[in-house]
Amino acid sequence: MDSKIYENLRYGVLDIETRRSAKEVGGWDKAEKMGVSCAILYDSKTDSYQEYLQKDIESLCEDLQKLDRVIGFNIIKFDYKVLSGLSKFDFFSLPTLDILIKVHKNLGYRLSLDHLATQTLGCGKSADGLMALKWWEQGRIDKIIEYCKQDVKVTRDLYLYGKKNQFLVFKNKAGNQARIPIQW
Repeated sequence: MDSKIYENLRYGVLDIETRRSAKEVGGWDKAEKMGVSCAILYDSKTDSYQEYLQKDIESLCEDLQKLDRVIGFNIIKFDYKVLSGLSKFDFFSLPTLDILIKVHKNLGYRLSLDHLATQTLGCGKSADGLMALKWWEQGRIDKIIEYCKQDVKVTRDLYLYGKKNQFLVFKNKAGNQARIPIQW
């Protein structure tokens, strides 16, 4: 999917992977203690992906401020909360589009990124967060970066699909494919 069509503003798509699980830090409400194994930011202006490790979070903050919009999936309740444990920067002040929030607002329940990508784009995620945590324990940062970059690509493509078609596709509770009207 051409990442520059349907968009005049400079947007970025962000995803992070953590070093620790919710269980290890005492629950999801303590996400700021999870740490970051890597963050990937897609920049529509350069049509490129930037990789950040935990030591690079201040550089990520600088790059996020150059964007007209930051896009993610569960970015407000998860990614920003994790990142807020590593920087004094106010991530919540960024102009943000959280695809999960838009979907939840429309349907009244949550769907996974993998579900939406599979139903809408015909491709899913390459792994999951638990696998990324195992790779962290094994020192396989290369695998985490590859996985995180794939999540960013899928999120970007969902965003562009929704921008062009004004809907995403999902399987409803009856098991039938249906459309979620989307405007962003």
